[in-house]
Amino acid sequence: MDVFLYQAAIYLIAMVVAVPIATRLGLGSVLGYLLAGIVIGPLLGLAGSETKDLQHFAEFGVVMMLFLIGLELEPKALWAMRDKLFGLGGMQIVLTIAVISAGCLALGVPLGVAVTIGAILSLSSTAIVLQTLSEKRLMQTAGGRSTFSVLLMQDIAVIPMLALLPLLALPGARALAEAEGAEGTIGFLQDLPAWGVTLATLGAVAAVVLGGHYLIRPAYRFIHAAHLREINTAMALMIVVAIASLMLMVGLSPALGTFLAGVVLANSEFRHEIESDIAPFKGLLLGLFFITLGAGIDVETLFSQPFTLMGLTLAMMAAKGLVLWGLGRLFRLRPRNRWLFTLGLAQAGEFGFVLVAFGLNQRILPVATGEQLMLVIALSMLLTPLFFILHDQIVKRISEETETQAEDEIDDRQPIIIAGVGRFGQVVNRMVTSSGFRTTVIDNDLKTIQLLRRFGFKGYFGDPTRPDLLKAAGLDEARVLVAAMDDKAATTRLVTYARQMRPDLHIIARAYDREHVYELFRAGADDIVREMFDSALRVGRYVLEGVGLSKPEAFELERLFFDLDRASVRALAEVWRPGVPLDQNEEYMALAKQLNRDLETSLIGRSAGQAEARAPRDAAE
Repeated sequence: MDVFLYQAAIYLIAMVVAVPIATRLGLGSVLGYLLAGIVIGPLLGLAGSETKDLQHFAEFGVVMMLFLIGLELEPKALWAMRDKLFGLGGMQIVLTIAVISAGCLALGVPLGVAVTIGAILSLSSTAIVLQTLSEKRLMQTAGGRSTFSVLLMQDIAVIPMLALLPLLALPGARALAEAEGAEGTIGFLQDLPAWGVTLATLGAVAAVVLGGHYLIRPAYRFIHAAHLREINTAMALMIVVAIASLMLMVGLSPALGTFLAGVVLANSEFRHEIESDIAPFKGLLLGLFFITLGAGIDVETLFSQPFTLMGLTLAMMAAKGLVLWGLGRLFRLRPRNRWLFTLGLAQAGEFGFVLVAFGLNQRILPVATGEQLMLVIALSMLLTPLFFILHDQIVKRISEETETQAEDEIDDRQPIIIAGVGRFGQVVNRMVTSSGFRTTVIDNDLKTIQLLRRFGFKGYFGDPTRPDLLKAAGLDEARVLVAAMDDKAATTRLVTYARQMRPDLHIIARAYDREHVYELFRAGADDIVREMFDSALRVGRYVLEGVGLSKPEAFELERLFFDLDRASVRALAEVWRPGVPLDQNEEYMALAKQLNRDLETSLIGRSAGQAEARAPRDAAE
């Protein structure tokens, strides 16, 4: 017990120290976890033989992540993604297997082993890539969506791989593996022929799908009737653990089993509750998985042949990258999205460990080859966060090159200048121009301006914060300036400069959040609009109507909230201090609490007045 607590303390300390440092340095949490594992394992020797056992436990983080991904994907959504899933994802797997297998054959590797190695290395790391895409907010980009589609197809492809790889276990390969001391399969597959393993795989998948549809839903309804949160959490964990155990019993990937169960439950009324119960365990175990990955690196083997292993790793990533780059061009991904797609998927993945172990157990791979593959997979995963940093630098350079393109010469001056026509500014521009007024539109995103022109709107490419460009746009004669850029700092600079040049100009600025409102207030903006504030107010009004208020009553409360909140923001802006966190500004906190109490009192009083006025009408009816 004492040893367990000691090891737990070591891993938790490494986690809470290394990850915040890594994220602050811009390295991402995944690299932080990996470096923490390397420090406590190979470098300091604080993590010992328990790492391998702990890694099996931590792999449930990957299992839970695939379960949660499955919960987000209804079968209809999977079908809607079929073009990228089977087109882009399928081609990536097939071409990567072909290229890597050809390279292995050129090195004298037998055909069955070469194809197995190609299949193993065709998979990428779902855990690392999805975690990093989420952290960097790249999931919704074209490159992020394409990357996700390929990862999903790879996860699905593990099922046929596990089913078909035993057919590659030729007698010669089995004899070689047995001579080198490979252990037999544990589970029901041990004494089955190759076709029996394939049938067992398909049978287990069918059991998960049918069980998820006909057993789990009724069981969850029964458990939910107890109205105990901890029992619901236990039920969610039981689903994951039971399916994972079933998969392990027949030698299959538990992650793929839980993914399928998640897809089956995606339409369930309990989906969101299951997701909220599982998510905290997923995050903690996934971090533990990355730490054990770093701590479990076989340093002796690595140091005994470092150039060979690093060369094989880089060669594999280069071959895989060439396939990905070609597919990115074929599917017409833009350069920045193509780089994300290529660099994000160039590594091998955690399912590779599963397939290597499966290949050894099924006498497909020689032991020495399996050990090398394990290290190549681990090294490629360690390099992946660095590849994402390289991607950031490439995208930055692409952006700089775009910005250095010749800016448009503005030959049209209108009374209204709109700086920034993204999803916010374009709505403003459409409403104003549709009302019969002319605008001068400027944006520093060339693709946005080109898209605007294709829809028949006039716009100019350039940096709206540049004084010479603003002068050319007619800042000296304009009546209204709308600062609607995505960049907070650039918006504040624009408002500051425009107010200095034109004290009489009416400036309307888009604010990201409340603190940005204070900055723009100090900079001299006349009207400040929080980008999500008005839409949130509308939702609040719909909520009030939904609980029984009439539309006029809900609208009245909405307007009262708007007026009081706007007044409170102006009051708070007077005591806001730049650079000081809000919760450390005592004067600000005291005033905010008082204003919030006043707001609540006013709204409750108005709501009560409405109820009193409504009572006689209800009685008369």
